[in-house]
Amino acid sequence: MTSPDLGLASGAPIVQHPPKEEGAVEALSSRGGERLAYRLVIFDFDGTLADSADWFISMANEVARRFRFRQITDDEVDMLRGRSSREVVAYMRVPAWKMPFIARHARRLVAENTSEIPLFPESADLIRRLDAAGVALALVSSNSEANVRKILGSDLAGRIRYFACGASMFGKTPQFRRVIRKAGARHGEVLSIGDETRDIEAAYRAGIDSGAVTWGYARPEILQAHRPTFLFDTMEDIARAILPAS
Repeated sequence: MTSPDLGLASGAPIVQHPPKEEGAVEALSSRGGERLAYRLVIFDFDGTLADSADWFISMANEVARRFRFRQITDDEVDMLRGRSSREVVAYMRVPAWKMPFIARHARRLVAENTSEIPLFPESADLIRRLDAAGVALALVSSNSEANVRKILGSDLAGRIRYFACGASMFGKTPQFRRVIRKAGARHGEVLSIGDETRDIEAAYRAGIDSGAVTWGYARPEILQAHRPTFLFDTMEDIARAILPAS
């Protein structure tokens, strides 16, 4: 249901990738950075940059049968979009001890079906615009880095400075903190962007601003109820919140 984030091991490694151009300055002091609203932007992947929510929903009952937790109807899927991430997990009655096994299986399913999981049409342009403006980009996901890179493609993946893949479903906060330390960023310079209530909660616990996108898994009203710093209806809204006005 909620992307492949069911219980991956906490404390997953953060992987820093160097700038594409040799000798480039650090991201947080790069060109244009002094005029940016945020100088480090941490993206979620599934449902935020990748149009994967429907694919994961289509796989939900297959996984439920395999691991013997609650299957759901189409009506329940619609209802659950209006619930928090914690409520979704509780409703589906997924035992905590099964989560690592479910997550491992989900990652394998994604690896076998990356061709069926496209990026949202505007994702590539947004990544390129932010990178060109000198924004340091990070990606924190419970998906595997290999899966994420394959879906992004080499050009876009090369524009992501920090990868922290393998966060547990409710374990993004430590990954946010590690990325922030690695980047040498101040908390007020950082914006996290995701599509679920747990992304908002993790950002709040990490002491950074949050942006919730309305085109992913959760309904706008449940996202708004969790009081993100921004509620984004379009990718252009994200660009406007970060980039200096022309």
